[in-house]
Amino acid sequence: MFENLSQKLTTTLRKVRGQGRLTETNIDESLKEVKMALLEADVNFRVAKAFLRSVKSRAIGEEVQGSLTPGQQFIKIVNDELTNMMGASNESLARSENGPTVVMVVGLQGAGKTSSVGKLANYHAQKGFSPYLVPADVYRPAAIDQLRILADSLHLPCHPSTKDQNPVEIALAALESAKINNLDLVLIDTAGRLHIDSQLMDELHQMRQLVNPQEILFVADAMTGQDAVNMAKSFNDELDLTGILLTKMDGDARGGAALSIRAVTQKPIKFIAVGEKLENLEAFHPERIASRILGMGDLLSLIEKVEHNYSQAQALEIQDKFRRNEFTLDDFRDQLRTMRKMGSMKELMGMLPGVDSNLLKNAKVDEKQFNRIDAIISSMTRDERQNHNLLNGSRRQRIAVGSGVAVNDVNRLMKQFTQMRKMMNKLSKTQDPRKAMQMMKNMMPPQSRSFM
Repeated sequence: MFENLSQKLTTTLRKVRGQGRLTETNIDESLKEVKMALLEADVNFRVAKAFLRSVKSRAIGEEVQGSLTPGQQFIKIVNDELTNMMGASNESLARSENGPTVVMVVGLQGAGKTSSVGKLANYHAQKGFSPYLVPADVYRPAAIDQLRILADSLHLPCHPSTKDQNPVEIALAALESAKINNLDLVLIDTAGRLHIDSQLMDELHQMRQLVNPQEILFVADAMTGQDAVNMAKSFNDELDLTGILLTKMDGDARGGAALSIRAVTQKPIKFIAVGEKLENLEAFHPERIASRILGMGDLLSLIEKVEHNYSQAQALEIQDKFRRNEFTLDDFRDQLRTMRKMGSMKELMGMLPGVDSNLLKNAKVDEKQFNRIDAIISSMTRDERQNHNLLNGSRRQRIAVGSGVAVNDVNRLMKQFTQMRKMMNKLSKTQDPRKAMQMMKNMMPPQSRSFM
């Protein structure tokens, strides 16, 4: 996500950071490179032009001239303006004061509307909502069945729509059903088209008028760049959207849609989909995205991922096990599985401040290695997982055969595991944050240390 843009901007701004004094000349030179980076990222030309004008206006004023570190202040201005361009802050769904909150999900065919409805339902169910999924796309083959299957997988109710019904009547009936069953979030999956047409818009106009939704979310494919921006503008002109949901953000290395769509439509990006799984939906935080683009990491999102997967009680229990030197291979496997739910290693490392994006791009992180580690540990008996000291030569030979790896792989894992236990035992007793950070860095493999 934003990989290409991030590399170019961090390289450009690294030159500025070392400047003891900024002049209009070197500001112009830097902004010229920033402009090229934005245009290559498929950012709307007018949006890029307005962004550069704002940065230059602030940079040549007293704001930078009076700063003790002009280079760093310039980077702060770029960060602020990137944040403003994307909407300044996160905006959650508007809530209905009376009755259920109604969300119409609209967009072109193929953008990912139906799967986005499932992701929205899963996301808000975890936040205490009781979602009701409504299949109102009676045109696309299997659209109704697809949403019903998603609802079943989430154990959430789905309205019993049929292909011969009118979409507007489906939405009205679903709203009444939600009221009767005390469901507080109605998510309507509307029909899409391969292009905008009058029939589609007339149907959506009628639905909006009769259902009176609190939200009309436009689902856009981030990988289509300016096409997504243009479609969002067209839908907004017709329906007065309340927000945007960008899909396939994990496959978009440029980021032009995310950087342009807010400025063009004046409507906030509320959510981004960062994978195919139902849990791969995130609230869009402009300030965090700007920080990631500029190579400053995104610790808040990383912390949220950790908090979502680890309870405080679990964290304290693990910490206590490390302190008592009782951390087992069972615990290690559980932590490994939980960590994998949070995303790929490259994604998680990209959220750490100070990680070099150029090195991260070229890093070869073997995600399959985690599968091999899981297989090795799973091939052990319960006693062996609880007490790794039982693993003599013959046992390791058996485990290697059972997990389909070489004995050397088992030996290497056990060496790393025992070293980690010792280091984490020391770390859990360390009060000095600087010393703890150095110890954590020493725990990382050599190729990972170079990122920091």
